[in-house]
Amino acid sequence: MSDRPLLVIRHVPWEGPHRILDAFAGIPVVEVDALAPGATLPALNDVRGAVIMGGPMTVNDGARHPGLGAEVAWIGQALAADLPMLGICLGSQLIARAAGAPIAPGPRKEIGWLPVEIADPRDPVIGPLAPMTVALHWHGEAFPLPDGATALARSAITPVQAYRLGSAWGVLFHPEADEALVDSWLAEPSMHAEAIEALGPDADAALRLGAERHAAELIARSTQGFAAFAAQTA
Repeated sequence: MSDRPLLVIRHVPWEGPHRILDAFAGIPVVEVDALAPGATLPALNDVRGAVIMGGPMTVNDGARHPGLGAEVAWIGQALAADLPMLGICLGSQLIARAAGAPIAPGPRKEIGWLPVEIADPRDPVIGPLAPMTVALHWHGEAFPLPDGATALARSAITPVQAYRLGSAWGVLFHPEADEALVDSWLAEPSMHAEAIEALGPDADAALRLGAERHAAELIARSTQGFAAFAAQTA
């Protein structure tokens, strides 16, 4: 296993693993844009684990993004094989869908630096954020707890913010966020427009102020969780 790479699945260029890869220093990484024409995901035995990132599309956008169906099928096989996976935002929705959970719009978009309550402080990946951490949220869809999964976190409007299913973790919020990530997302026109729509004309200032206030603590805590996930793939 030690010579096998970590798979990173992207859906758009601006939503990459960011700080998560710091936990994989010295380990080879292969990145795949799952929605690129002709994209194929590697055989399960060829990778040590997978980090599945976000994107503006939803799991229900299969008509516009045919690659989503193949990705969900691959994730289903990975769940059956107990391959370590960490799904962030859309990634968490894809794992949930592969496990049979429906994905639907939440009561409203959850965008900004907002608290998450941690249900299981003993969990190696999410537990370091206990009992509560302010993290960056940027999603409009939600899902019930997949069958057989353990709930790990919730927020005021989203009952399932994180879960564990075997060796897979799904995290709807963004534990990888920091000030640099906020700046890069606000520089992406589509994300900037979404932020303005959700938060109003002061969205830039609000998101940057949230990062200034909360990123340092989030970095200190989530770094422990990313290291624990890396250990799961060793």
